[in-house]
Amino acid sequence: MAHIGKILAASVLALGMSTAGAYADACSGHSHDDATGIGAVGGGLIGGLATHSVVGGLAGAVVGGVAGNAIARNDDCHHVRHRYSYRDTYGHVHYYYR
Repeated sequence: MAHIGKILAASVLALGMSTAGAYADACSGHSHDDATGIGAVGGGLIGGLATHSVVGGLAGAVVGGVAGNAIARNDDCHHVRHRYSYRDTYGHVHYYYR
């Protein structure tokens, strides 16, 4: 049980270090702090439990934070909506988004 406390403390420390690069991106302007934090905590837990060491938990938290941020940026940029329009036979303009 003492190992879980150390792993949680290490993942919180790594979370603080890994969220520095979680700024808003250029394609949507949204912040990706949540995904970075979730990735860091998950990576810290997996790394700590897999290696049974604090160093493994820290490494897992850093890798998980970077991966969570990258996945959120990639997912966010591919969901940009575009507005299209067409004119029907009566001359009315209709808009739709994709």
